[in-house]
Amino acid sequence: MSTARLFTLLLLIALFTMTVREISDPDFWWHLRTGQYIVEKVTIPHTDPFSFTAQGKEWITHEWLSEVLLFGMYRVGGFALLTLIFSGVITLAFGLTYARSAGKPYLAGFALLLGALAAAPTWGVRPQMLSLLLMSVFLFLLDRYALIQDPRVLFALPLLMLLWVNLHSGYALGLVVIGAYWFSALIEGIAFLWKQRTVSDTTPEIPPPSLTPRMTRNLLIVLLLSVIAVLFNPNGARMFTYPFETLTSPAMQRYIQEWFSPDFHQTEWLPFALLIFGILAITLIARARVPLAHILLLFVFGLAGLRSVRNIPLLALVAIPVLSAQLAAWIPLRASARPTPRPMQILNAAIVALLVVVALLRVGGVLMNQANVERQKFPAAAVEWIQKNRPAPNIYNSYGWGGYLIWKLYPDYLVYIDGRADVHGDVFIEKFLDSYRASPGWENELAQKNVNLILVEPDAPLATALATNSQWTKVFADSQSVIYQKK
Repeated sequence: MSTARLFTLLLLIALFTMTVREISDPDFWWHLRTGQYIVEKVTIPHTDPFSFTAQGKEWITHEWLSEVLLFGMYRVGGFALLTLIFSGVITLAFGLTYARSAGKPYLAGFALLLGALAAAPTWGVRPQMLSLLLMSVFLFLLDRYALIQDPRVLFALPLLMLLWVNLHSGYALGLVVIGAYWFSALIEGIAFLWKQRTVSDTTPEIPPPSLTPRMTRNLLIVLLLSVIAVLFNPNGARMFTYPFETLTSPAMQRYIQEWFSPDFHQTEWLPFALLIFGILAITLIARARVPLAHILLLFVFGLAGLRSVRNIPLLALVAIPVLSAQLAAWIPLRASARPTPRPMQILNAAIVALLVVVALLRVGGVLMNQANVERQKFPAAAVEWIQKNRPAPNIYNSYGWGGYLIWKLYPDYLVYIDGRADVHGDVFIEKFLDSYRASPGWENELAQKNVNLILVEPDAPLATALATNSQWTKVFADSQSVIYQKK
């Protein structure tokens, strides 16, 4: 095994190890229950079945296929299989990005590691990771098409769009990526023709654009076919508007953490800042040509990443090849072509084996810790009390616990609110928060919803108000949660 191959193997093993983590996403639980609902009832819900406050309200189940896959994996191999599969999905997404990068293995490896660290805080067992993988596949195929000019590569995209639109509303990213490559090819073609008109006998020969007019037409055809493919989902043409509804929701932007801008005072977002400024600095130094499509995507996803942390992994997929190409132009490293001596091959293989053992130990530790994380992040003991004592519904619950309650208590108990902010709507979320903050009138709001049980954090403002309210009795409390029951 050569040193270059050793480096690549170590890089990918390390990346996989980084992605393995306990399941702690609050939305994971209602995704899992939705998958079970679809499998057992053999139907895709179009109205909300899980909350008593929004029951019967329209629900665009845009992740239905992801949820079926989640439940299928869980039923086969539990949390362990889910964790390993999604770690593989994230690793493959970044592995394809590494394959697109210049300067392999060392400079591309450095760019990959920086991009991965920038994206790491958003990783987890969630449908969004499937969008990450499919966007990486789209970028890989489009760059491949520009290189080998084989339309068979390009025309796989509409088929992938058929899959993507049923997995996650992030399908719109695929249209953005295809559109960026087509628009860039069109602009480059127009610029080339314009330069030809103004050329003189003394003007140096103008290099042709990287994509020919025929290739530009192919990109447009594939873009149109991909748009048509979006229609083939349970919600039909409604999926064209749904992504924009979530992007323009004031409540989601204001209260849901993954929609916040990155806080650079937090250490976890420092790699993202280094990625942005690294590209700017190295590009100014190396001045290597960047394809127009890559520039457009850097601008679009750079702006999106600065606006919302959930978009940072998408920027990483675009930024890593750009950074590695600039590094390769500035520092032209080459992997040695000399044969690796036999003793060194044996040593390299031993290093790989050692890292595999370390990775397995890490994986084992994460899987064994899943139950502890569940009890630390979610009201597991409170749920056990409810299951044992069977108090009367309805339950008012903290926002981040709604999904967990759906998984643990449905259909016996419906929730007040959960992570499906699009179902509950901005107005209801504001009213929920007024109650959570114990704002004036909270008693009337909960009485209107016939709430008999309140499950919140011990330090929640509502819990403080309930402690001195004669109409409510504390029936359960631990360090994680408190339950008040109406007298």
